[in-house]
Parts: sequence; structure tokens; C-alpha cells
Amino acid sequence: MGLLSEMHAASLERLAAARERVPEAALRVALTATPPPLPLRLSPEGFDVIAELKLRSPSLGDLSAATLDPVRRLEAYAAGGAAACSILTEPTRFDGDLGHLRLAADTLRPLGVPAMRKDFLVDPYQVIEARVHGASGVLLIVRMVPRAVLVEMLDVAAALDMFVLLEAFDAEDLGVAASLAAERADRDEQVLMGLNCRDLETLAIDFTRFDTLRAGLPPQWPAVAESGVQTTGDAALVASLGYRLALVGTSLMRRPDPELALRELVRVGREARR
Repeated sequence: MGLLSEMHAASLERLAAARERVPEAALRVALTATPPPLPLRLSPEGFDVIAELKLRSPSLGDLSAATLDPVRRLEAYAAGGAAACSILTEPTRFDGDLGHLRLAADTLRPLGVPAMRKDFLVDPYQVIEARVHGASGVLLIVRMVPRAVLVEMLDVAAALDMFVLLEAFDAEDLGVAASLAAERADRDEQVLMGLNCRDLETLAIDFTRFDTLRAGLPPQWPAVAESGVQTTGDAALVASLGYRLALVGTSLMRRPDPELALRELVRVGREARR
């Protein structure tokens, strides 16, 4: 079983358990007590970073041993200029938890930085769940669900004023995304178009995908380079290829100085766009 198939099955199990604990009607009631989402603001300088809080990687194992505590790391991300913070909530392979999302949202709100739920979401319920736990955005994977379900999830996110990072892995995914972008061109919503350069079978990084597949990203949505951006040189390269943002997790989690590391990635990326 590939990673996405495994994650799809696990997500369905978590969805069923969550629905049993909190029916959707009750979840929607909880929305009324939830502070409004923070807006995702992109810099006019042309390049931004979404910094990720990730305690474990399926390919690299534990990432938490050398890190600061989560609150201090999130504060460092905010101080370093993160446009948003991506928070892993998947528990079985990434050691994530919805409690981490709540902690992140509460930490980042006074600092004006939105939190994004990163998980293998399969149902609109989980988008609402993310909002109730403080998320201002969600990651949605193109190939994770049928197109009709993906549309429902996009619609729910838009209705809740959340931004979406839509993730593609290959040309077929990008074709689906391009058709969605064309259909939704007149909608009042904020969608980012992510390209993940990780091979889903081997979990290896293929950085060349950022170049070879760049032309397939729908121009209506800001492009995000996902996975593989580790150095300032990487940031400069994806920025020069036209990526508006990079999502950076593992390399920042390994750094004892995440604020400085993030500042350098942002600085070099912006210089490459000038």
C-alpha cells in the first residue's frame, strides 16, 4: 500500500470516530464561538515561506529531538517572517494532533500569522473541524478524493473564509487543478497551488519537478514549491522559476536557529524575484 492509500484509510477511520464524538451539527455550533480566521497576506516583494511544525517524517523519522518546544518554535517562525505556519495533525505517521493545531492557532493569533492544517483530509467535515480548532487554512490533496468531494471541500473552506493550499504531485493532478481554477475564476476565495516534488512510492525528492512541471500550474493561483527546499540556493531557484511561496518543514525543524534560517530563505527568495 502506498503512502496516500495508507493515509486515506487512516483518515477515514479518524473521520468516523470524530463524527461519532462530535456530530457535524454540533461542530457547526462550535463555529459560532471560534474567532474569525486570520487573513493570509502575501508580501509585495514576491516571495514568502510557509513554515511547518512537523514532529516526524515518514522518510526521515523523528524531527522533534533537537527542536525547541513548539511554542518557541512557532514564535521564531513568526519573528522570521513566515506568511503562515503549517501544522501537521496526522497522528499515525507524523505524530500530529489536533491539539497541536489549537496550540499553534492560539500562539500565532496575537502575532498575526495564520495557522494551516496539514493532513490527509477526505471530507468537508474535516475542514470545519480545522476551523473550529483555529485553522485559517487547510491543505487539500488533489488526488486524495474524487473531484466532486474536492469541490465540496473547496466550497466549505471558501464559505468559512479559509485559504486553501491545493497540492499536486504530477501532470495529471495539475490538469485537474487547472480545470478547477478555470471553473472557480470568479469566486471570492484564496487558493494557493502547491507542487510537491516528492515521489510517493520511494518518498525521495525529485527537485527537477519544480522546473519540468512548472508550466502546468494554473496561473490564476499563486504557485507553492513543496518539499525539497532546504537551502537558500533552493529558495532562490524556485523563486526564479516563478514560485510565489515555498513550504518548508524538515530543514527548519532541524535548525536550532529557525528564525534566522527562515529570514535567510525569505531574503534570498525575494532577491531572486527582483
